[in-house]
Amino acid sequence: VCWVVNEFLLVNPAIFGEEGPNLAFMQTIAFILVIAALVQFVEMFLKKSVPSLYQALGIYLPLITTNCAVLGVVLLNVQNSYDFIESVVYGVTGGLGFLLAIFLFASVRERLEATMECPKAFEGFPIALVTAGLLALCFMGFSGLSVF
Repeated sequence: VCWVVNEFLLVNPAIFGEEGPNLAFMQTIAFILVIAALVQFVEMFLKKSVPSLYQALGIYLPLITTNCAVLGVVLLNVQNSYDFIESVVYGVTGGLGFLLAIFLFASVRERLEATMECPKAFEGFPIALVTAGLLALCFMGFSGLSVF
């Protein structure tokens, strides 16, 4: 959806005729509005069709709007000048990668809380931060350690 908004409303606004204004500077705001609208649509759909799932998701569904990973995937699509199919594939695989990272982080954190005895200063958020750093180092290995 963001690709369509970017191509036909922001960069090449055909609705204004041949020489329409280039509204590319409005990309971030437009993408945030599109993401918020889609999240609201999904929320209304779940509330009507699957109330149990809607109740289970609770406050987490509206938080998707403020998730920077969603906006980051959209902005990377624009930066890399992907066409429609490439944007869809990139979006789906980005979502699957994010799902994998969240699943791994939740699994490690649950295991840490259940079995590991750590110093009082590291309980809660500090050990989660250390875990996130270690997982980030692990994921950096996928890029071949070509950071610099």
